[in-house]
Amino acid sequence: MALVASGGIAFADGPGDPAAVKSEDGKYLDKDGDPTFKVAADGTVDWYTYSGYRRYHSDCHVCHGPDGEGSTYAPALKNSVKTMNYGDFLGVVASGRKNVGPAQDNVMPAFGDNPNVACYMDDLYIYLRARSADAVGRVRPAKHEDKPPAAQQAEDSCMGKR
Repeated sequence: MALVASGGIAFADGPGDPAAVKSEDGKYLDKDGDPTFKVAADGTVDWYTYSGYRRYHSDCHVCHGPDGEGSTYAPALKNSVKTMNYGDFLGVVASGRKNVGPAQDNVMPAFGDNPNVACYMDDLYIYLRARSADAVGRVRPAKHEDKPPAAQQAEDSCMGKR
C-alpha cells in the first residue's frame, strides 16, 4: 500500500492528537471520533492495534517495509499517517493512487475489493497511528487485549460469514 502525503495531492489536516478519549465496543476513539490506539502502562495494546500489526505484516510490509518504516519501493506509512487524516487514509487504501512524475513513481493498487485488507482498514490505520506516535515498537506487541465481540461480528459480516 503506497500512501504518499505529497505529490500534488491535497489532503485535509492530519489526524491530530491520537489520545484515546472514549471506547465503543472495545475500539478506542480520539476527540474527533477517529479510531486510535491505546497502550497500557504494562505495554498491553488494544485488540485493533494488535490486529493492525498482523494485517500490516500480511499485506503491506512487502512494499512499505517492516513496521511502516518504508522501503526503496514505497514510502514510510509511519510518516504518512502523521499528515493524512482518517478519511484520506481510507480513500487511498480502498481506491489506490498513482503519483508519477519526474521525481517519483509511486503506484498503489486499490485494496477496496480485497477483504483481507478492506475488512481491516481501521486496524491498519490504528496500528500505523500507534507506530507514528512511537507508542508501539518495531516488534510484535507482546500483550494485547482480548478480541471484542463487536470486532468478531464486524469481521464475520465483512467476510460474508453468518
